[in-house]
Amino acid sequence: MIKCVKLAVVGGRRGAHFKEALNALTDKVQLVAVCDKNEVVLNKWKAEYPGVRAYDDYEKLLEDASVDAVFLATPLFYHAQQAIAALRAGKHVISEVIASTSIEDNWELIETVRQTGLTYMMAENYCYMRPNMMVGHMAEHGVFGEITSAECGYIHDVRELLHDSDGSLTWRGNLFRDYNGCTYPTHSIGPIAKWLGIGREGGDELESLTTFVSKSRSTAKYFHEHFGDKHPGSNPQYWGLGDSTVTLLRTKKGVLITLKYDVQSARPHNMTHYSLQGTSGAYLSGRHEREEPLIWLEGASEAAHPEWESLWRHEDQWEHPVWRRWREAAEKTGHGGGDFLVLEEFATAILEERKPAIDVYDAVVWSSIFPLSVESVAAGGKTVPFVDFKKLKIEGR
Repeated sequence: MIKCVKLAVVGGRRGAHFKEALNALTDKVQLVAVCDKNEVVLNKWKAEYPGVRAYDDYEKLLEDASVDAVFLATPLFYHAQQAIAALRAGKHVISEVIASTSIEDNWELIETVRQTGLTYMMAENYCYMRPNMMVGHMAEHGVFGEITSAECGYIHDVRELLHDSDGSLTWRGNLFRDYNGCTYPTHSIGPIAKWLGIGREGGDELESLTTFVSKSRSTAKYFHEHFGDKHPGSNPQYWGLGDSTVTLLRTKKGVLITLKYDVQSARPHNMTHYSLQGTSGAYLSGRHEREEPLIWLEGASEAAHPEWESLWRHEDQWEHPVWRRWREAAEKTGHGGGDFLVLEEFATAILEERKPAIDVYDAVVWSSIFPLSVESVAAGGKTVPFVDFKKLKIEGR
Protein backbone atom coordinates (compact mmCIF):
# COMPACT_ATOMS: atom_id res chain seq x y z
CA MET A 1 0.00 0.00 0.00
CA ILE A 2 1.33 3.44 -0.98
CA LYS A 3 1.46 6.20 1.63
CA CYS A 4 1.39 9.19 -0.74
CA VAL A 5 0.00 9.36 -4.29
CA LYS A 6 2.62 10.43 -6.83
CA LEU A 7 0.58 12.45 -9.29
CA ALA A 8 1.14 13.74 -12.82
CA VAL A 9 -0.94 16.64 -14.17
CA VAL A 10 -1.80 16.23 -17.85
CA GLY A 11 -2.89 19.48 -19.45
CA GLY A 12 -0.89 22.13 -17.65
CA ARG A 13 -2.97 25.15 -18.62
CA ARG A 14 -6.23 23.93 -17.11
CA GLY A 15 -4.40 21.93 -14.45
CA ALA A 16 -2.88 25.13 -13.09
CA HIS A 17 -6.25 25.96 -11.51
CA PHE A 18 -5.63 23.10 -9.08
CA LYS A 19 -2.27 24.30 -7.76
CA GLU A 20 -3.75 25.61 -4.51
CA ALA A 21 -5.44 22.27 -3.91
CA LEU A 22 -2.23 20.38 -4.67
CA ASN A 23 -0.28 22.62 -2.31
CA ALA A 24 -2.80 21.93 0.46
CA LEU A 25 -2.65 18.14 0.04
CA THR A 26 1.07 17.46 0.30
CA ASP A 27 0.47 14.85 3.01
CA LYS A 28 -1.52 12.76 0.52
CA VAL A 29 -0.41 13.90 -2.95
CA GLN A 30 3.07 14.51 -4.32
CA LEU A 31 3.26 16.27 -7.68
CA VAL A 32 6.00 14.49 -9.64
CA ALA A 33 5.30 15.30 -13.29
CA VAL A 34 3.39 17.57 -15.66
CA CYS A 35 2.58 17.05 -19.32
CA ASP A 36 1.66 19.67 -21.90
CA LYS A 37 2.51 20.30 -25.55
CA ASN A 38 3.11 24.00 -24.88
CA GLU A 39 6.68 24.74 -23.76
CA VAL A 40 5.68 28.04 -22.15
CA VAL A 41 3.14 26.25 -19.97
CA LEU A 42 5.68 23.59 -18.98
CA ASN A 43 8.26 26.22 -18.06
CA LYS A 44 5.79 27.93 -15.72
CA TRP A 45 5.25 24.66 -13.88
CA LYS A 46 8.97 23.95 -13.67
CA ALA A 47 9.63 27.43 -12.27
CA GLU A 48 7.08 26.91 -9.50
CA TYR A 49 7.87 23.22 -8.87
CA PRO A 50 11.61 22.81 -9.62
CA GLY A 51 11.65 19.07 -8.95
CA VAL A 52 8.76 18.20 -11.28
CA ARG A 53 9.50 16.22 -14.45
CA ALA A 54 8.14 17.85 -17.61
CA TYR A 55 6.79 15.92 -20.60
CA ASP A 56 5.48 17.11 -23.95
CA ASP A 57 4.48 13.55 -24.96
CA TYR A 58 1.70 11.73 -23.10
CA GLU A 59 2.93 8.27 -24.06
CA LYS A 60 6.35 9.06 -22.61
CA LEU A 61 4.73 10.20 -19.37
CA LEU A 62 2.87 6.90 -19.09
CA GLU A 63 6.20 5.06 -19.26
CA ASP A 64 7.35 6.85 -16.08
CA ALA A 65 7.25 4.10 -13.44
CA SER A 66 7.38 6.60 -10.58
CA VAL A 67 3.94 8.03 -11.48
CA ASP A 68 1.09 6.42 -9.52
CA ALA A 69 -1.78 8.44 -10.97
CA VAL A 70 -2.64 11.00 -13.64
CA PHE A 71 -4.95 13.99 -13.44
CA LEU A 72 -6.45 14.62 -16.89
CA ALA A 73 -7.06 18.34 -17.39
CA THR A 74 -7.13 18.16 -21.19
CA PRO A 75 -9.95 18.98 -23.68
CA LEU A 76 -12.97 16.74 -23.12
CA PHE A 77 -12.67 14.94 -26.46
CA TYR A 78 -9.47 13.28 -25.19
CA HIS A 79 -10.58 12.24 -21.71
CA ALA A 80 -11.88 8.73 -22.35
CA GLN A 81 -9.01 7.43 -24.48
CA GLN A 82 -6.37 9.12 -22.33
CA ALA A 83 -7.93 7.56 -19.23
CA ILE A 84 -8.02 4.14 -20.86
CA ALA A 85 -4.35 4.44 -21.89
CA ALA A 86 -3.33 5.47 -18.38
CA LEU A 87 -5.23 2.61 -16.73
CA ARG A 88 -3.63 0.12 -19.10
CA ALA A 89 -0.25 1.59 -18.18
CA GLY A 90 -0.96 0.88 -14.51
CA LYS A 91 -1.92 4.42 -13.44
CA HIS A 92 -4.92 5.50 -11.37
CA VAL A 93 -6.96 8.22 -13.09
CA ILE A 94 -8.82 11.34 -12.05
CA SER A 95 -10.40 12.98 -15.08
CA GLU A 96 -11.85 16.42 -15.61
CA VAL A 97 -15.40 16.50 -16.94
CA ILE A 98 -16.90 15.10 -18.99
CA ALA A 99 -15.62 11.51 -18.86
CA SER A 100 -16.54 10.58 -22.42
CA THR A 101 -18.42 11.84 -25.48
CA SER A 102 -19.67 8.48 -26.83
CA ILE A 103 -21.46 5.39 -25.59
CA GLU A 104 -18.78 3.10 -27.02
CA ASP A 105 -16.01 4.95 -25.16
CA ASN A 106 -18.11 4.65 -22.01
CA TRP A 107 -18.21 0.87 -22.37
CA GLU A 108 -14.48 0.68 -23.04
CA LEU A 109 -13.73 2.86 -20.02
CA ILE A 110 -15.85 0.68 -17.73
CA GLU A 111 -14.31 -2.52 -19.02
CA THR A 112 -10.79 -1.14 -18.57
CA VAL A 113 -11.49 -0.15 -14.96
CA ARG A 114 -12.91 -3.64 -14.35
CA GLN A 115 -9.92 -5.35 -15.93
CA THR A 116 -7.22 -3.29 -14.20
CA GLY A 117 -8.83 -2.91 -10.77
CA LEU A 118 -7.40 0.61 -10.58
CA THR A 119 -9.07 3.72 -9.19
CA TYR A 120 -10.96 5.94 -11.63
CA MET A 121 -12.74 9.11 -10.50
CA MET A 122 -14.35 11.96 -12.41
CA ALA A 123 -13.43 15.35 -10.95
CA GLU A 124 -16.95 16.76 -10.84
CA ASN A 125 -16.22 19.61 -8.47
CA TYR A 126 -19.78 21.02 -8.47
CA CYS A 127 -20.84 17.98 -6.42
CA TYR A 128 -18.55 19.22 -3.66
CA MET A 129 -19.78 22.81 -3.37
CA ARG A 130 -20.84 23.49 0.18
CA PRO A 131 -24.59 24.09 -0.38
CA ASN A 132 -24.82 21.12 -2.77
CA MET A 133 -23.32 18.78 -0.18
CA MET A 134 -25.51 20.17 2.57
CA VAL A 135 -28.70 19.72 0.53
CA GLY A 136 -27.58 16.19 -0.34
CA HIS A 137 -27.05 15.45 3.36
CA MET A 138 -30.57 16.69 4.10
CA ALA A 139 -32.08 14.71 1.22
CA GLU A 140 -30.34 11.55 2.39
CA HIS A 141 -32.04 11.95 5.76
CA GLY A 142 -35.49 12.56 4.26
CA VAL A 143 -35.77 16.21 5.25
CA PHE A 144 -37.57 17.13 2.00
CA GLY A 145 -39.93 14.16 2.15
CA GLU A 146 -40.26 12.15 -1.06
CA ILE A 147 -38.53 14.01 -3.88
CA THR A 148 -40.68 14.52 -6.97
CA SER A 149 -38.75 16.94 -9.19
CA ALA A 150 -35.51 18.86 -9.57
CA GLU A 151 -33.99 21.50 -11.80
CA CYS A 152 -30.39 22.18 -12.73
CA GLY A 153 -28.48 24.16 -15.31
CA TYR A 154 -25.18 25.34 -16.67
CA ILE A 155 -25.62 28.92 -17.85
CA HIS A 156 -22.33 30.56 -18.72
CA ASP A 157 -21.43 32.69 -21.76
CA VAL A 158 -18.15 31.14 -22.98
CA ARG A 159 -18.06 32.49 -26.54
CA GLU A 160 -14.67 34.16 -25.98
CA LEU A 161 -13.22 30.67 -25.45
CA LEU A 162 -14.31 29.43 -28.90
CA HIS A 163 -11.47 31.03 -30.85
CA ASP A 164 -7.83 32.03 -30.86
CA SER A 165 -6.74 35.61 -31.57
CA ASP A 166 -6.76 34.99 -35.35
CA GLY A 167 -10.32 33.66 -35.30
CA SER A 168 -9.40 29.99 -35.70
CA LEU A 169 -11.54 27.68 -33.61
CA THR A 170 -10.42 26.12 -30.35
CA TRP A 171 -11.67 22.67 -29.33
CA ARG A 172 -14.71 24.37 -27.81
CA GLY A 173 -15.39 26.09 -31.11
CA ASN A 174 -15.27 22.75 -32.88
CA LEU A 175 -17.65 21.35 -30.28
CA PHE A 176 -20.18 24.13 -30.86
CA ARG A 177 -19.85 23.79 -34.64
CA ASP A 178 -20.25 20.02 -34.84
CA TYR A 179 -22.74 18.99 -32.11
CA ASN A 180 -26.26 19.99 -31.12
CA GLY A 181 -27.44 18.88 -27.71
CA CYS A 182 -26.48 19.09 -24.04
CA THR A 183 -22.75 18.73 -24.55
CA TYR A 184 -21.52 19.63 -21.03
CA PRO A 185 -24.02 18.10 -18.59
CA THR A 186 -22.16 16.93 -15.49
CA HIS A 187 -21.87 20.22 -13.57
CA SER A 188 -25.67 20.24 -13.68
CA ILE A 189 -26.71 16.63 -13.26
CA GLY A 190 -23.95 15.58 -10.85
CA PRO A 191 -25.28 17.22 -7.67
CA ILE A 192 -28.87 16.25 -8.54
CA ALA A 193 -27.81 12.63 -9.07
CA LYS A 194 -26.18 12.65 -5.65
CA TRP A 195 -29.33 14.08 -4.06
CA LEU A 196 -31.47 11.35 -5.63
CA GLY A 197 -29.06 8.51 -4.92
CA ILE A 198 -28.75 7.75 -8.63
CA GLY A 199 -26.77 4.53 -9.07
CA ARG A 200 -26.65 3.75 -5.37
CA GLU A 201 -28.15 0.70 -3.67
CA GLY A 202 -31.72 1.54 -2.76
CA GLY A 203 -31.53 4.77 -4.76
CA ASP A 204 -32.81 5.61 -8.22
CA GLU A 205 -31.70 5.35 -11.86
CA LEU A 206 -31.93 7.68 -14.84
CA GLU A 207 -34.44 6.10 -17.22
CA SER A 208 -34.87 8.35 -20.27
CA LEU A 209 -34.39 11.84 -21.67
CA THR A 210 -35.68 14.14 -24.37
CA THR A 211 -33.87 17.29 -25.53
CA PHE A 212 -35.05 20.40 -27.35
CA VAL A 213 -32.82 23.19 -28.62
CA SER A 214 -33.50 26.78 -29.68
CA LYS A 215 -32.22 28.36 -32.87
CA SER A 216 -28.57 29.44 -33.06
CA ARG A 217 -27.99 33.19 -33.12
CA SER A 218 -25.71 34.50 -30.32
CA THR A 219 -22.41 32.98 -31.43
CA ALA A 220 -22.86 34.16 -35.02
CA LYS A 221 -23.56 37.67 -33.70
CA TYR A 222 -20.40 37.49 -31.58
CA PHE A 223 -18.19 36.36 -34.49
CA HIS A 224 -19.67 39.02 -36.78
CA GLU A 225 -18.82 41.71 -34.22
CA HIS A 226 -15.27 40.44 -33.61
CA PHE A 227 -14.18 39.10 -37.01
CA GLY A 228 -16.60 40.50 -39.59
CA ASP A 229 -18.72 38.96 -42.33
CA LYS A 230 -15.85 37.08 -43.96
CA HIS A 231 -15.47 34.74 -41.00
CA PRO A 232 -17.69 31.67 -41.52
CA GLY A 233 -18.71 31.86 -37.86
CA SER A 234 -20.69 35.04 -38.59
CA ASN A 235 -23.29 32.84 -40.31
CA PRO A 236 -25.77 31.23 -37.89
CA GLN A 237 -25.91 28.14 -40.10
CA TYR A 238 -22.23 27.48 -39.39
CA TRP A 239 -22.98 26.54 -35.76
CA GLY A 240 -24.54 23.23 -34.89
CA LEU A 241 -25.34 24.07 -31.27
CA GLY A 242 -28.44 26.14 -30.62
CA ASP A 243 -28.32 28.96 -28.09
CA SER A 244 -30.44 27.33 -25.40
CA THR A 245 -30.94 23.63 -24.66
CA VAL A 246 -33.50 22.03 -22.37
CA THR A 247 -33.29 18.35 -21.48
CA LEU A 248 -36.08 16.63 -19.58
CA LEU A 249 -34.97 13.52 -17.73
CA ARG A 250 -37.14 10.98 -15.97
CA THR A 251 -35.95 8.51 -13.36
CA LYS A 252 -37.23 4.99 -12.77
CA LYS A 253 -38.92 6.20 -9.57
CA GLY A 254 -40.77 8.93 -11.44
CA VAL A 255 -38.70 12.00 -10.55
CA LEU A 256 -38.71 14.66 -13.28
CA ILE A 257 -35.45 16.60 -13.83
CA THR A 258 -35.17 19.72 -15.98
CA LEU A 259 -31.64 20.45 -17.19
CA LYS A 260 -30.96 23.78 -18.92
CA TYR A 261 -27.73 24.30 -20.85
CA ASP A 262 -26.85 27.71 -22.33
CA VAL A 263 -23.25 28.71 -22.97
CA GLN A 264 -23.80 31.23 -25.77
CA SER A 265 -26.44 33.75 -24.71
CA ALA A 266 -25.11 37.14 -23.63
CA ARG A 267 -25.59 37.39 -19.86
CA PRO A 268 -23.61 37.21 -16.59
CA HIS A 269 -22.61 33.78 -15.30
CA ASN A 270 -25.13 31.74 -13.32
CA MET A 271 -22.53 29.97 -11.20
CA THR A 272 -25.14 27.67 -9.65
CA HIS A 273 -28.60 26.79 -10.91
CA TYR A 274 -30.38 24.11 -8.87
CA SER A 275 -33.72 23.43 -7.25
CA LEU A 276 -35.28 20.49 -5.46
CA GLN A 277 -38.93 19.76 -4.70
CA GLY A 278 -40.17 17.19 -2.23
CA THR A 279 -43.46 16.41 -0.55
CA SER A 280 -42.48 18.36 2.57
CA GLY A 281 -39.78 20.80 1.52
CA ALA A 282 -38.05 22.64 -1.30
CA TYR A 283 -34.69 24.19 -2.16
CA LEU A 284 -33.57 27.01 -4.47
CA SER A 285 -29.89 27.73 -5.07
CA GLY A 286 -28.49 31.22 -5.26
CA ARG A 287 -27.70 32.02 -8.90
CA HIS A 288 -24.87 34.47 -8.29
CA GLU A 289 -22.69 35.67 -5.42
CA ARG A 290 -25.23 38.21 -4.16
CA GLU A 291 -27.99 35.63 -3.72
CA GLU A 292 -28.30 33.23 -0.82
CA PRO A 293 -29.43 29.62 -1.23
CA LEU A 294 -33.01 29.34 0.01
CA ILE A 295 -34.98 26.56 1.65
CA TRP A 296 -38.49 25.91 2.83
CA LEU A 297 -39.39 23.04 5.15
CA GLU A 298 -42.95 22.20 6.07
CA GLY A 299 -43.65 22.92 9.72
CA ALA A 300 -40.29 24.58 10.34
CA SER A 301 -41.59 28.13 10.09
CA GLU A 302 -44.04 29.84 12.42
CA ALA A 303 -45.24 32.16 9.63
CA ALA A 304 -48.89 31.93 8.61
CA HIS A 305 -47.92 31.39 4.99
CA PRO A 306 -44.94 29.49 3.52
CA GLU A 307 -41.80 31.64 3.43
CA TRP A 308 -38.31 31.00 2.10
CA GLU A 309 -35.40 31.22 4.50
CA SER A 310 -31.64 31.00 4.17
CA LEU A 311 -30.19 27.50 3.88
CA TRP A 312 -27.48 28.57 6.31
CA ARG A 313 -29.99 28.79 9.17
CA HIS A 314 -29.73 24.98 9.18
CA GLU A 315 -25.96 24.62 8.96
CA ASP A 316 -25.46 23.64 12.62
CA GLN A 317 -27.66 20.61 12.09
CA TRP A 318 -27.12 19.74 8.43
CA GLU A 319 -23.62 20.82 7.42
CA HIS A 320 -22.12 17.87 5.53
CA PRO A 321 -19.41 16.02 7.52
CA VAL A 322 -16.92 16.55 4.67
CA TRP A 323 -17.34 20.32 5.01
CA ARG A 324 -17.17 20.18 8.80
CA ARG A 325 -13.75 18.59 8.44
CA TRP A 326 -12.27 20.40 5.44
CA ARG A 327 -13.98 23.80 5.25
CA GLU A 328 -10.91 25.90 6.10
CA ALA A 329 -8.76 24.24 3.44
CA ALA A 330 -11.50 23.88 0.82
CA GLU A 331 -12.61 27.51 0.84
CA LYS A 332 -9.14 28.61 -0.27
CA THR A 333 -9.53 26.75 -3.58
CA GLY A 334 -11.68 27.16 -6.68
CA HIS A 335 -15.23 26.15 -7.61
CA GLY A 336 -16.58 26.70 -4.14
CA GLY A 337 -14.01 24.41 -2.55
CA GLY A 338 -14.69 21.61 -5.01
CA ASP A 339 -11.18 21.68 -6.51
CA PHE A 340 -9.65 20.68 -3.18
CA LEU A 341 -12.31 18.16 -2.22
CA VAL A 342 -12.26 16.13 -5.46
CA LEU A 343 -8.48 15.69 -5.22
CA GLU A 344 -8.68 14.86 -1.52
CA GLU A 345 -11.34 12.21 -2.19
CA PHE A 346 -9.38 10.71 -5.11
CA ALA A 347 -6.16 10.44 -3.12
CA THR A 348 -7.92 9.03 -0.07
CA ALA A 349 -9.75 6.42 -2.14
CA ILE A 350 -6.39 5.21 -3.51
CA LEU A 351 -4.71 5.20 -0.11
CA GLU A 352 -7.64 3.37 1.52
CA GLU A 353 -8.09 1.03 -1.47
CA ARG A 354 -11.80 1.79 -1.82
CA LYS A 355 -14.19 3.04 -4.48
CA PRO A 356 -14.22 6.86 -4.88
CA ALA A 357 -17.37 8.88 -4.29
CA ILE A 358 -17.74 9.59 -8.03
CA ASP A 359 -16.82 6.31 -9.66
CA VAL A 360 -16.66 5.17 -13.26
CA TYR A 361 -20.38 4.30 -13.37
CA ASP A 362 -21.36 7.77 -12.17
CA ALA A 363 -18.98 9.24 -14.72
CA VAL A 364 -20.32 7.38 -17.74
CA VAL A 365 -24.01 7.72 -16.85
CA TRP A 366 -23.81 11.48 -16.29
CA SER A 367 -21.56 11.99 -19.33
CA SER A 368 -23.83 9.91 -21.58
CA ILE A 369 -26.31 12.78 -21.56
CA PHE A 370 -24.03 14.28 -24.26
CA PRO A 371 -24.50 11.57 -26.93
CA LEU A 372 -28.06 10.68 -25.90
CA SER A 373 -29.21 14.31 -26.10
CA VAL A 374 -27.55 14.72 -29.52
CA GLU A 375 -29.49 11.64 -30.66
CA SER A 376 -32.73 13.06 -29.26
CA VAL A 377 -32.29 16.45 -30.95
CA ALA A 378 -31.44 14.85 -34.30
CA ALA A 379 -34.69 12.87 -34.08
CA GLY A 380 -36.83 15.93 -33.29
CA GLY A 381 -36.96 15.50 -29.53
CA LYS A 382 -37.38 11.72 -29.44
CA THR A 383 -37.34 10.13 -26.00
CA VAL A 384 -34.09 8.17 -25.64
CA PRO A 385 -33.48 5.52 -22.95
CA PHE A 386 -30.38 5.52 -20.78
CA VAL A 387 -27.94 2.63 -21.04
CA ASP A 388 -27.58 0.24 -18.11
CA PHE A 389 -23.79 0.27 -17.86
CA LYS A 390 -23.79 -2.14 -14.93
CA LYS A 391 -24.85 -4.96 -17.23
CA LEU A 392 -22.17 -6.77 -19.18
CA LYS A 393 -21.86 -5.39 -22.68
CA ILE A 394 -23.52 -7.48 -25.38
CA GLU A 395 -21.41 -7.68 -28.54
CA GLY A 396 -22.69 -5.28 -31.18
CA ARG A 397 -24.87 -3.38 -28.72
